[in-house]
Amino acid sequence: MTQHPAENALQETRSFAVKTVPVLRPLGWLACGWRDVLACPVLSLLHGLVLAVFGAGIFFVARDRFWLLAGAFSGFLLVAPVLATGLYAISRELEFGGRPAWRTVFNAWRPNNRSNNKLVVFGLLLALAGTGWVLTSAALITAFSSVPIGNPAAFLRWVVLSEDSHLFEIWMLLGAVLAAPVFASSVVAVPMLLDQKVSVLGAVFTSWRVVMDAPVPLALWAVLIMSLTLLGMATLMVGFAVVLPWLGHASWHAYRDLVRPVSDELLRSRTF
Repeated sequence: MTQHPAENALQETRSFAVKTVPVLRPLGWLACGWRDVLACPVLSLLHGLVLAVFGAGIFFVARDRFWLLAGAFSGFLLVAPVLATGLYAISRELEFGGRPAWRTVFNAWRPNNRSNNKLVVFGLLLALAGTGWVLTSAALITAFSSVPIGNPAAFLRWVVLSEDSHLFEIWMLLGAVLAAPVFASSVVAVPMLLDQKVSVLGAVFTSWRVVMDAPVPLALWAVLIMSLTLLGMATLMVGFAVVLPWLGHASWHAYRDLVRPVSDELLRSRTF
């Protein structure tokens, strides 16, 4: 009898041990991520530059439709974990004492790479989630704003600073509600798909296990990601050239700290 995909995914996730970590461990992930940026600055910062240019392109295209810009940029951030795949590959090679080069990134994205195919599938799912948020954000701001929102200044004046409505608070709350399950599904799933022979659903289930087993450290990790992202935005996307590779490398170390194959854990327990 053929097993349901969810049953197969549950079996897959049982082959990985999920670790609990101290509350402040995310600060260590950032430290390790920054070390990787310094160890491979050219490849890391080029990744960041490309993503920063892409973010600036979104801003340029939607600059006169800020209701669309707010949703589209948020959607871009939802898909960013997949776009950082090359950074995970660089961190993996550094971890094992290698010397990352362009081939490291190309191999992570080569078409015949099975992990690549799964990453594309997962990226499409994240893109669908991002599209859903774009449409939801646009509908909310268009329907309930007292005046048409055409640029960032109007959004700041009539949505963020408005004393007559709570539209901004509702927009932020709705965004958080929609982003939380995406974060829980992807926090370790993308580097895991690159590193392990696991299905997309198996990686997502493992990611949820991580969040449920260590909710406070992962909540802090989400706050740090959002804070650094806002810092990058405050510099008109220029800061993204550094922030995004930093977070990408740090995400690899978060995955390696939180998830291990059960066989590795058994070996470690027998060794020590």
